[in-house]
Amino acid sequence: MSYVKDNLMSNEKILFTAYVHPAVFLPAFVTFVVTLMLFIYGFSKAAVITTPGSAPPQATPENIVGGMLILVSIFLFLYSIFLTFQALIVKSQTEFAVTNRRVIAKTGFIRRHTLEMLLPKIESVSVHQNVLGRLLNFGTVTVTGTGGTKESFRAIIEPIGVRKKINQIIEAYMQYQRKLATKQTSDNEVL
Repeated sequence: MSYVKDNLMSNEKILFTAYVHPAVFLPAFVTFVVTLMLFIYGFSKAAVITTPGSAPPQATPENIVGGMLILVSIFLFLYSIFLTFQALIVKSQTEFAVTNRRVIAKTGFIRRHTLEMLLPKIESVSVHQNVLGRLLNFGTVTVTGTGGTKESFRAIIEPIGVRKKINQIIEAYMQYQRKLATKQTSDNEVL
């Protein structure tokens, strides 16, 4: 069960859910490609081709550099595996939803960070996208609440659409509250 569904109040419904973009895997992918290129280059420098009956190979500076590049590529390969696991955790453990009463978000697996902000307490929703984010349509969504509370969630798919949807839900909530207040006022006048 998800964090958001587990923490819904009575009569609270999820109206919108945002997801993390697969671009969180980009650092791991780039590291792996660099690792592969370094390994191939290092292997080509370290390889010594001998023919049967020839003298034993001698260590040259080129062979030593090639061997060092192979070692570096092994460490980079391990680092790319670490980055992949980190991206998997971010992708699978980040939840972001807007209900008819509040914004609920959770990040983290072992260290958990949550946000539960009532819709009337939200002052603004901002979006930050770099060039790659603009090209691949992802970015950081920051929800600012009253009192200066500010929470950011990175690599959210379609951040402009998320901001627009949150603002629409807040507007609908405020209109509903105004109707309730008007109805209560007219009911009190009848009495």
